[in-house]
Amino acid sequence: MELHDVWFVLIAVLWTGYFFLEGFDFGIGVLTKLLARNRKERRVLINTIGPVWDGNEVWLLSAGGATFAAFPEWYATLFSGFYLPLLVILLCLIVRGVAFEYRAKRPEEKWQTNWEHAIFWASLIPAVLWGVAFGNIVRGVKIDAHMEYTGSVLDLLNPYALLGGLVTLTLFTFHGAVFAGLKTVGDIRARARLLALKLGAVTAVAALAFLIWTQLDNGDGWSLVAMIVAAAALVGAIAMIAAGREGWSFALSGVAIAAAVAMLFLTLFPNVMPSSLNDSWSLTVTNASSSPYTLKIMTWCAGIATPVVLLYQGWTYWVFRKRIGTQHIAEAH
Repeated sequence: MELHDVWFVLIAVLWTGYFFLEGFDFGIGVLTKLLARNRKERRVLINTIGPVWDGNEVWLLSAGGATFAAFPEWYATLFSGFYLPLLVILLCLIVRGVAFEYRAKRPEEKWQTNWEHAIFWASLIPAVLWGVAFGNIVRGVKIDAHMEYTGSVLDLLNPYALLGGLVTLTLFTFHGAVFAGLKTVGDIRARARLLALKLGAVTAVAALAFLIWTQLDNGDGWSLVAMIVAAAALVGAIAMIAAGREGWSFALSGVAIAAAVAMLFLTLFPNVMPSSLNDSWSLTVTNASSSPYTLKIMTWCAGIATPVVLLYQGWTYWVFRKRIGTQHIAEAH
């Protein structure tokens, strides 16, 4: 295996980590409107991700940075062609971070309500747009012989990509509902489990349609295996939440996300961004990669830094592993 193949796999792993971790806190953000009945319950939900949401975004920075360094042509075409949706995602992540920090800085109800609206919308919009973006990457977009995207924003809003956006929204919200059941106690925990069951049914239908479509268009034997694992894990997650086993359900929903991301990257390889105009104009792991020397240096750096990141993030989750409920909120902020 060449180093550019290794880095394709590593970037897939980074996106998997991002969607697994940021997925449930996007879901929690959406659930502040769907699950919480009052300000105190919204604070409980926000507190479940309060210590970890910013650490989860490290995976996005790492994935973006790795793409820039390992596959500069991929990075340039992706970020120029998808400029508007990626800018919207970036603005949402900025607003969302500010909302988490500023919400409780003043006691006025209007102030807090406005920031709660911001948390909801700045969680929901990226949850949709990430699915749209990856749907287009896998499907292929209008890339010319100069490795430049020649389409428009409207070209990105095709049925396959929009279905991908629906899948990521429902999957992340289901993942968040399971996490809420895992991290809370009392009535909100029971309602989170019930909502997760309903979301799971919708997610299963949308995800199965998207995965089958992907397999029929670009799949092979390996992607079929990944699709089966994703479907089985999602069904298992729904069964476990129905049985009240939130821990197992959360693990299985994470496996479903990981297998679905693996399937997308398996159908993509050896391309990194297919051209819908001409197959020979597609960006591949070969023509879009950096020099072997650059990739070698990056491999050494990743080998040193990655264990450190995993250790401190694992430690954070361990420290803040306790369940919380409304009884732990002294007053609504």
